[in-house]
Amino acid sequence: MLNVPISTATNRVRRDRAAPTQIVEADICVVGAGISGISAAIEAARLGRKVILVDGLPALGGQAVHSIIGTFCGLFANGTHGKQFTFGIADDILRDLGAQDALHYRRGPMTTVVMYDEVALGRWIEKTVLEAGVTVLVGAILRSVEMDGRKIKSIELANRYGDVVVKATGFVDATGDAALAWQAGLECQEPEGPNYGSQMMVIEGIDESRYPTRDEMSARLAEKAESYGLVRHDGFAFAFPGRGIALVNMNHVETPLEPLAASARGIEGKIQADRSLTLLKAEYPEAFGNARVRAYGFPGIRQTRWIVGTQHLTVDEIRAGTEFPDAIARTAWPIEQHHNAAGYVWEPFAEDHVHYVPFGSLTPADADNVVAAGRCIDADGAALSSVRVMGPCIAMGAAAAHALDLAGSGSVHQIDIAALRRRLAANVGLAD
Repeated sequence: MLNVPISTATNRVRRDRAAPTQIVEADICVVGAGISGISAAIEAARLGRKVILVDGLPALGGQAVHSIIGTFCGLFANGTHGKQFTFGIADDILRDLGAQDALHYRRGPMTTVVMYDEVALGRWIEKTVLEAGVTVLVGAILRSVEMDGRKIKSIELANRYGDVVVKATGFVDATGDAALAWQAGLECQEPEGPNYGSQMMVIEGIDESRYPTRDEMSARLAEKAESYGLVRHDGFAFAFPGRGIALVNMNHVETPLEPLAASARGIEGKIQADRSLTLLKAEYPEAFGNARVRAYGFPGIRQTRWIVGTQHLTVDEIRAGTEFPDAIARTAWPIEQHHNAAGYVWEPFAEDHVHYVPFGSLTPADADNVVAAGRCIDADGAALSSVRVMGPCIAMGAAAAHALDLAGSGSVHQIDIAALRRRLAANVGLAD
């Protein structure tokens, strides 16, 4: 024990109402620190740009970490051993978390899904962002956006420690809800009806040797869910082999944009999650009889609000595998719509199928220095459901960083698309 004297000294202070707002300047400001924003920030920093990364949560990682999504979807082509479609930080994550034994590859008949340890991913994000030299502002609420013609000039934020204004040459809207575009007064779009998210949780104390098959579990859920008070009648509980834990996604919760309703739905989500554990323990006592909740994620959100871009991605283009001249990402993930409380639409594709994300879907039509990335790009509801998963979101973040780097102080609508695609060659198949 160190021999350090006790300190009782304090200073009396009073808030200075004239305290100046802190001003931060950067080349690129990324708003939203989920997987698409992390990809954009790291990629931009590696390009030599001065980057600030902003998020409303008190720690980085967005839904990928804090909602405990737990699976990298859309990274690989279809088939049991499909080739990798997305690179960049995806390579780094697969390498580094793989070395920690923090990944599990589920190679199913449709595609490969990679389960991950959310704690390991969170620490990887923090360490990599720090090493890249990215400035971080967390716990920050976006209060207003200052426009100068067709460009965002600055954004005003507040966290519990004070007010901050960020000035930047370019901005990435990786908020998931198009919050940056919305606050800037840019045109946005919302679904006509409700969309449902999921309250994810990790349970521990399972017996993997007595674990039911997914088909068996799906059939039992369809039969029994209503009797346990569950809104959703399907879902899954994936075991993470060798760890005695499972990732549970067996509920549907509305994700409204109204503040009080959104807060209430978050609490309701945990009630649904608890009911799903009750079902598992009662219906499969050998596998789940001793199970308990290790962690609840934050409310998981799929689709709420998105931008109006210069191109509207459609479900027909997804089904046709349209390869756009400005494609910046690709995937083969199914159409996965969660607009029905009891179930969802699942439309998988053939093993050789590929569909693409055009750069025009990332660029708000009425702004020159903003690029969207992730689940708030321009697409119809069905199309968006097939490109808002982890793989293409990582690719979209990289595309946003490179587009703003190419644009400099000019417009993202006037960059050399061929040059952009050369930079993203691996993610669009040019390097295959």
